[in-house]
Amino acid sequence: MKTPKRLEPLVEDGLIDEVLRPLMSGKEAAVYVVRCGKELRCAKVYKEANNRSFRQAVKYQEGRKVRSSRDARAMAKGSKHGRKEKEENWQNAEVAALYRLAQAGVRVPKPYDFLDGVLLMEMITDPDGDAAPRLNDVDLEPEDAREFHAFMIGEVVKMLCAGLVHGDLSEFNVLLDGDGPVIIDLPQAVDAAGNNHAFEMLERDVGNMSAYFGQFAPELKATRYAKEMWALYEDGKLTPDSELTGEFDEPEDEADLDGVMREIKATLAEQERREALRNATDEPSDEPPPPPWMRG
Repeated sequence: MKTPKRLEPLVEDGLIDEVLRPLMSGKEAAVYVVRCGKELRCAKVYKEANNRSFRQAVKYQEGRKVRSSRDARAMAKGSKHGRKEKEENWQNAEVAALYRLAQAGVRVPKPYDFLDGVLLMEMITDPDGDAAPRLNDVDLEPEDAREFHAFMIGEVVKMLCAGLVHGDLSEFNVLLDGDGPVIIDLPQAVDAAGNNHAFEMLERDVGNMSAYFGQFAPELKATRYAKEMWALYEDGKLTPDSELTGEFDEPEDEADLDGVMREIKATLAEQERREALRNATDEPSDEPPPPPWMRG
C-alpha cells in the first residue's frame, strides 16, 4: 500500500521497512501493520486534536508533569504553543505509561519508538499469527470469563501499584492473544496519587470489566474490587500479590452529612447559650452589693 504521509519520516529513518495494511482506526488514532526487518509491528498514528472524537478532558490532565512553568501557562491560556504542548503531553503520556507498566509486569504492547506523533510498538497476535481480536469480539464460556476477569483485576492492581489508572478500560481496549488479555490504549492514563479523579476512574474501569465478564458469569457483577483495592492503596498496603475478595464493607462511621450538620449546629447553639449565660453573669448590676455576712 502507499505509505501514509505521517509514516514517511519513520520509513526515511529506517525504523519501518514497509507499511503493509491498515489495522484499525479509533477515536484517537489510526493503527497500521508495518514490517520492521523480519518482524511485524504496529504503528499508531495519533489524530490531530481537532479530528479526534475523544477530547482531552481536564480531569485526565490533572497531575501530569509539564516541562516548564512557561509551558504550563501557555497550556492554561490555550495559545498556539500551549495547544502544541498539550498535544505532545497527551501523546507522550501513552509512551511513558507503556514503558512504566511493562517494567511493572503488566501485559501491554512493548513500545519500540516514538517519532512525530507516531508510536511504534509490538503487534499483538493470535495463535495463528494474525492480529489478536479485541475482547469484545470473543464469546466466552463462564469458566473463561471468571479466569480472565480475575486476571484483569490482577493487572489493574499491578497498574495501581505502579501509580497509574487506565482511565478508559473496557472490553474494547483489551486484546486477547494466545496467553490471555493484553491491555492497550493508554494516552488517558492518570496518576493515581496526583489526580483527584483517580478513584472515580478506577471504579469505572473495574466496573466495566465486571459488567462485561458478568454477561457470561453473572455473579461477577456483584463484586466490589475497586473499593477494596483503593482502600488498601490509600493505606499503603496494596501490593501486586495482594489477595482480594471482591467484597467491601463500608466503614460503620461512613459520613452522615445530615447528622454531622445537626451535630455542628447543636454544638454551636450550646456554645452560644453558654456564652450568653457567661455574659449575663459578668454584666454589672445596679443593685448594691450584698453585706459582707451574705457573701460566700
